[in-house]
Amino acid sequence: MLGSELIIRSLRRRGVNTIFSLSGNQIMPLYDACIDAGIRIIHVRHEAAAVFMADAWSQITGELGVALITAAPGLTNGLAPLYSASQAESPVLLISGDSSVSEDGSGAFQELDQVSITRPLTKLSVRPRSAAALCPALEAAISQALAPRRGPVHLALPFDLLTAESGMADLPDAPAVQPPVASVDTSSVNQLADLLHSAQRPLVLAGPASARPHGRAARAAVEEALGLRIIPMESPRGLKDPSLGALAGIIPSADLIVLAGKCLDFTLGFGSTGALGEAARVAVIDPDPAMLERAGRLLGARLVLALQADPSAALAAVAAAQPSAERLAWRAQVDEALQSRTVKTPSAPTQGALDPRALCETVQAFLASAPDPILICDGGEFGQWAQAFCQAPVRIINGMSGAIGAGVCYAIAAKIARPGATVVVMMGDGTAGFHLMELDTAVREGAAITAVIGNDLRWNAEHLIQMRTYGPQRLIGCELSPAARYHDVASALGGAGFAAHDAAGLATALRQAAASGLPACINVSLAGEAAPVFHAASMQSTTGH
Repeated sequence: MLGSELIIRSLRRRGVNTIFSLSGNQIMPLYDACIDAGIRIIHVRHEAAAVFMADAWSQITGELGVALITAAPGLTNGLAPLYSASQAESPVLLISGDSSVSEDGSGAFQELDQVSITRPLTKLSVRPRSAAALCPALEAAISQALAPRRGPVHLALPFDLLTAESGMADLPDAPAVQPPVASVDTSSVNQLADLLHSAQRPLVLAGPASARPHGRAARAAVEEALGLRIIPMESPRGLKDPSLGALAGIIPSADLIVLAGKCLDFTLGFGSTGALGEAARVAVIDPDPAMLERAGRLLGARLVLALQADPSAALAAVAAAQPSAERLAWRAQVDEALQSRTVKTPSAPTQGALDPRALCETVQAFLASAPDPILICDGGEFGQWAQAFCQAPVRIINGMSGAIGAGVCYAIAAKIARPGATVVVMMGDGTAGFHLMELDTAVREGAAITAVIGNDLRWNAEHLIQMRTYGPQRLIGCELSPAARYHDVASALGGAGFAAHDAAGLATALRQAAASGLPACINVSLAGEAAPVFHAASMQSTTGH
């Protein structure tokens, strides 16, 4: 059996049936092996798209997402989405081709120390140096990707190992599946329970993984048992994430904040009293000891518990208790803040362009009536409006990395993972420039997504920064062409394209896009506005804080 067959057959045994890839010289043996293994290759137009799609696949399915790209420039093209996957806590296996081990140090074609490059972006990066090391390296990488905290891994595969006979007729025995983390000890559970049950105004802030659809039922069960809210955080805007409504305004009233897999970082003001309040005690549950050490360093005496454990398992181990009336009132106040969409500074209407809220509400009406809706929100100012005013049972956003441009890639992977779903991606005209060509991939793969482009003719986030910081006379480098017809790109690639200038036109275009059965792009004239900032209808806390 060739080394390439060892790798592909091992992946198939692990349940992998889809790989996102862009072809290249060093990975052709792996392509050939996929034919006999029955693994589908989704062939994209840029290596970054393959990694973004693998990320989305893992977010949608809860499974390992696999990207396969070629050596050197192929690998480096995939670095930005690898960072996004790490910040999203997505179990992604990035496999790259590599120059031959036998040519190391000889100036081989595309020779590059890939492992040194990807190591800071992954949980594990490894380059096996013999055929015997291929399967152990692959299994170690997959196990690391799926272990808490989940994240991406990288396997660089030298060409001569893929084309060499391994000396094996069959796959080696599959390694025994180890429990992801040790069980939480009773004393730690009791300490956590005491903190949770004694608090009257608790908040549990969770990491990106808790926002995934496969964890929703477990999260709801814990919320019901403990009478509190578990709030996933997956945006670089942190407590100011528009999809969290006015939550930031009531944080200072909490008497206990539990970081359940949520890293203490810039999104929480590094734990400052300005972000988390002066009175709250803070408990941290995290599988990574480095995150516990960071919490201790930043919080000092305010840290009342540092528990190394899988957060979901630790919270589930706490026995249910009847919440007090004050606690139930606090939970209602948290819900009110999360649902608040009262804009602090309403905008004036813009002639000839939809305001972002009206655009989003029109899309939301379509999603509400669509079968199995999935919402993809890219980044930027328009992305924040979409995250605030659109929702679906399954959602992917640009994530903690703050990267932009992945929306079309995420949407295609979501549609392939859930073929019967209605997948809508919302993005600005700036972000559209990154991967709009992947609509060709969507056409070839029969992934009928609908891309809604909010076209305000500029990079609006940077435009607003320049206006605020330097003034209107010093605007530079943010304008985009009013002649650009993004919807015609979709048509030219074999999809469907529509233009819309008002809510009625957008509603019609959404229906036509769905009826077309094709990948579609709707180019919407948009009034460029800053991301929304919300305040709660009633900011008074139950204790008068």
